[in-house]
Amino acid sequence: MTATETKLKGCFIIEPSVFKDSRGYFFESFNQNTFNELIGKTVDFVQDNESFSSKGVLRGLHFQTGEYAQAKLVRVVKGTVLDVVVDMRKNSPTFSKHFSIELSEDNKRQFFVPRGFAHGFIVLSETAIFSYKCDNFYNNASEQGLRYDDPSLGIDWMLPASEFIISEKDLVLPTLSNITL
Repeated sequence: MTATETKLKGCFIIEPSVFKDSRGYFFESFNQNTFNELIGKTVDFVQDNESFSSKGVLRGLHFQTGEYAQAKLVRVVKGTVLDVVVDMRKNSPTFSKHFSIELSEDNKRQFFVPRGFAHGFIVLSETAIFSYKCDNFYNNASEQGLRYDDPSLGIDWMLPASEFIISEKDLVLPTLSNITL
């Protein structure tokens, strides 16, 4: 297993060692000791979530604040998504910058998103099963979000906007210039 830090400090692309033979494949999707060693700090995950979505479903950009902030380790079990994060750490040199990565059942990549980042994804395949670990429990009162099409971010979601399927909740999220952190 390897980890590569992205241009956004603290965000890592995790690539497992996949062992294939005539029967199929095997890989270790998570090992607490290896993971902590690779990213250089201890992260204790307490909750696993999974979603099933159709092509064009765009979920995000979401984050939790204060004592309920969450780090996430995300991966795709089935299908392909474009995973996107935005640095929401006010004192970070990369504040308001984003990073995107394609995660799929084929590449088996995982993406570690530390606390302080807005996170979202769009499904590029016909369907996708998206799985993620969180290091803190969900708390509705601390949830915030950022508008997916904020022009100041310039995120390329890789599909035409006419194909997006977005929840009512996500359609009314604020832009970065209108958010209170």
